[in-house]
Amino acid sequence: MSVNRLAVQATNHCLTGCGIGEVLGMVLATWWGWGAAASVALAIALAFLFGYSLTLIPLLRAGTALGAAVGIALVADTFSIVTMELVDNAVLLIWPGALTAGLGDALFWISLAISLAVAWGPTFLVNRALIARGKGHAHAHAAHGHTH
Repeated sequence: MSVNRLAVQATNHCLTGCGIGEVLGMVLATWWGWGAAASVALAIALAFLFGYSLTLIPLLRAGTALGAAVGIALVADTFSIVTMELVDNAVLLIWPGALTAGLGDALFWISLAISLAVAWGPTFLVNRALIARGKGHAHAHAAHGHTH
């Protein structure tokens, strides 16, 4: 599989995990009336939880030992999730009203969707660079018996 194709897959994988965590975190924090800092913190924590889980679950189902699976997930996903979350949350923090919009406001949903879409580009570049060097998501891919 080409480096670009694997990087697209890794970035989409990251977007899925981060997106689930980010949306759930922002929805819960907004619903609970939390401030911007607490909202961002919860969203980031859940993004990491779901991001790592999307790598861990298939590895564990394939029979990988828990310790090895955790190590693979940390190596495969950390830089990708960090990049996605830094860019995504930077967009939300600079977007006027994004973090104070309510769940019924179009701005809440539009800013969240656009911030994740914007974060995809830099995350792809990070994943591509890592995969080209045999690092990052290449480890998870190799653990499933694939080569790039």
